[in-house]
Amino acid sequence: MKTLFQTVAVAFSMFSAVPMPQFPWDAKNMRYALCAFPLIGVLIGGLGWLWWLACGWLGFPALVRGAGLCLLPLWVTGGIHLDGYCDTHDALASHAGPEKRQEILKDPHIGAFGVMRLCGYLLVSFVLWATLPDYAGVPIWLSFVLSRCLSGLAVATFPLARGSGLAYTFAAAADKKRVARRLCVASLLLVLALCWFRLRGMGMALVALGIFVHYRRKSEREFGGLSGDLAGWFLQRAELGMLAALWLVEWLEGIV
Repeated sequence: MKTLFQTVAVAFSMFSAVPMPQFPWDAKNMRYALCAFPLIGVLIGGLGWLWWLACGWLGFPALVRGAGLCLLPLWVTGGIHLDGYCDTHDALASHAGPEKRQEILKDPHIGAFGVMRLCGYLLVSFVLWATLPDYAGVPIWLSFVLSRCLSGLAVATFPLARGSGLAYTFAAAADKKRVARRLCVASLLLVLALCWFRLRGMGMALVALGIFVHYRRKSEREFGGLSGDLAGWFLQRAELGMLAALWLVEWLEGIV
């Protein structure tokens, strides 16, 4: 039980801003930390649902509701994934080779292209949340969990770009075969659960899987392998893509 608690705490300490007890990370509590990573998605989805209900009860306007839903994942995660999203777009905008792009990813400063992409991402996210006709509670909840299951699965199975960094730290400490097996099963179950919600869920699942396949090809071809920044880039794109798919289906259903 102690190791289980520490494993969850390691995942939350690294991938969220939620306060956690401090203790040394070791082989035991990091072995399955990637399997605990999706629990952060459970928290985000649950808080988002509560915020949507609270806005309805209090009569808040759609803009306030949308702003909260847009910023809530950022508050919970501390922006770790969005940081990787920005760094990756800076690297892609360089049009350089894989080695040079990896150097750009290591740079702690954000470039002009990263800033533009960040502003665009937050604007699109805000608009989608603010104009979403209805909060499809369970599918949205599942989407935050699925994005993290697929992200953890990639860290355990994709080729790594270098022998250092966040992705390497967790990949090296993980029992890769068991972690990959469990996250693969969890991802499959989540996809099937989404498909239960017909067009809404099926559209979200297809978008997530499509972005995952593109992530594999892009990480190898453009960067020579996966890194922590690329993992954040994937997660942010998967979540925004699933939200856009849900918004589109609900919009189409509203005009038919």
